[in-house]
Amino acid sequence: FPPQNRCERHTIAALKNLCLRSCSLLRVRRALFTGPTTTVCRPPRAVFRSFLSCTAMASSHSVSGSELASEVETELAEQAVLVRTLKAAKGDPAEIKAAVAKLLELKQKLAALATPKEDAFNRSAFEDVLKRRFFYAPAFEIYGGVAGLYDYGPVGCAIKTNMLTIWRQHFILEEAMLELDCTAMTPEQVFEASGHAKRFADIMVKDSKTGDCHRADHLLRDVMEKLAGDAKATPEQKAEYAAVAVAADNYTKEELKEQFAKYNIKAPGTDNDLSDPIDFNMMFVTSIGPAGNLKGFLRPETAQGMFLSFKRLYEYNNNRLPFAAAQIGKAFRNEISPRSGLLRVREFEMAEIEHFFDPEDKTHPKLKEVAHIEVPLYSQEDQLSGREPTLTTLGQAMQSGLLKNETLAYYLGRIFLYMMKIGIDLKRLRFRQHLPNEMAHYACDCWDCELQTSYGWVECVGCADRSAYDLECHTKESKTPLVASVPRKEPLITKELKAIGDKKKIGGAFKKDAKDIFDYLDALTEQQAQELQQQLEQGPVEISQNGKQYKLEKDFVEVKTVETREFERRFTPHVIEPSFGIGRILYALLEHTYGVRETSDSRAWFKLPPVIAPVKCSFARVRALHHQDQDGPGCARCFGAGRRLWSEHRQALRPYR
Repeated sequence: FPPQNRCERHTIAALKNLCLRSCSLLRVRRALFTGPTTTVCRPPRAVFRSFLSCTAMASSHSVSGSELASEVETELAEQAVLVRTLKAAKGDPAEIKAAVAKLLELKQKLAALATPKEDAFNRSAFEDVLKRRFFYAPAFEIYGGVAGLYDYGPVGCAIKTNMLTIWRQHFILEEAMLELDCTAMTPEQVFEASGHAKRFADIMVKDSKTGDCHRADHLLRDVMEKLAGDAKATPEQKAEYAAVAVAADNYTKEELKEQFAKYNIKAPGTDNDLSDPIDFNMMFVTSIGPAGNLKGFLRPETAQGMFLSFKRLYEYNNNRLPFAAAQIGKAFRNEISPRSGLLRVREFEMAEIEHFFDPEDKTHPKLKEVAHIEVPLYSQEDQLSGREPTLTTLGQAMQSGLLKNETLAYYLGRIFLYMMKIGIDLKRLRFRQHLPNEMAHYACDCWDCELQTSYGWVECVGCADRSAYDLECHTKESKTPLVASVPRKEPLITKELKAIGDKKKIGGAFKKDAKDIFDYLDALTEQQAQELQQQLEQGPVEISQNGKQYKLEKDFVEVKTVETREFERRFTPHVIEPSFGIGRILYALLEHTYGVRETSDSRAWFKLPPVIAPVKCSFARVRALHHQDQDGPGCARCFGAGRRLWSEHRQALRPYR
């Protein structure tokens, strides 16, 4: 049945295309017999016979999964009606039994079709593409490389630059943030005040003979996962191993020591004994200046520079709250056992935000813009009870009390929108709340944006409520008040018992050390002032201030009630901190957008959004067809023009393949 006119030719061409694209003859039949037929001159069945005669290959293609599931659902519904009818009519028991068996079979078949089958991810092939195309590669490779250090190539640099450009537009420009660029080298005193010098540590164990170091919790988890995968292990043992693996990150040094002894864990590779778990501070130590007298560290995060700049930022913002500071820069952590490519490295790019606000006003004016966004929240309760993450809107999470801070909820929404904008697979994203025993020393609440990769769920963004911890620590250590103030509607009148020093007598007696005396008296509480008054009535009192001893006479100090009026409320601002690990997000993005052609594993591709793609447009060499007569002279002229265009521009352009 050859086509009779142009309309039929177009119809048959469309059917060919439809069949080849859908691999489903059933879909073609439905399109023919259920769609409009006014544009076809002959009856649809005649056109279909003509189509079959020239596309016999179509009959060998299978029905798509969704169509097959739909057919099974229909058959299941019909079988369910049959079973109910037979039971109502009290039919032959053997017939009812056969009908029920078929019903169960259809249910299992439908469940199998409904369960998504994920292809095994070939990580070695994926990472080979990244290195071969120079997305990134180990640093100092020709000298053997150094673990945890990587160089980004042209493609990796382009993608990372695009990610940071979008991050700057999405956060800094849209939210009118104050951008900083602080130094990476930091004096020891700063980290002594913030607590990093004592607490920024991981627990490690050493090989007793080779001295190789291993992170204790990771080693325990790896051993437990290996034991759980052993075919000889009983179900009870597998459950025990899995529970230990999950809890490995939360064990203390003593608990880790007990687990290592219980399971007789040895050093990997050598099978040597391991040392007891010890703390290892992950900050890189350095010295500042030629004499080496000033000890310093390379910053493990970019946050501290923004906290130290708070006073200037507050003045720059006309002494108003709230406001946010942002910074993009390098951070350094001396990881015990760096691994997993870009996921655990010793030098990495960070993008951090410090949002300062009044602790008595935790509202955010733009929360309504993200309140409707549905996000998977994996709360502490869900984790402890073994439930899956809860899919809910941010507005509902605030109403239920799951999120207690509007500013924190707003930033979770903005993080979600950023991930969507750069092309992250949102089905492989969740926000996980830190458990109480894994909360950082500076945080009172923290939610991690985790992305699923071939390595499992990886923390890529941390959104922490740091309260006033950092500003209070630096205020105490530096003696510089990092505070804000707001005017009161009515002055606050307070009466307080204070120890008032006689400036003339104290200045004459102690000269240049008089300031130490007044600082000591100002720091006394009401109870301490009363005790000092009682002691002075009995005679001179010795005090200690800044390592020096002073003797106070009775007439040097007067303890009395002082009335003060406060016309403004002074307070230490609280902080919400979203912290982005750019390298981790980049790696997860590449995994989420990676694909391989079905015809050959060697032809890989990345489905990147245009805003992230390293190449927006490419020029490819155009070849003339050998059989120009089959396509007509117009096609030959087209390819000839292409050759001339390439010839004219070949010096300026390189083909991208």
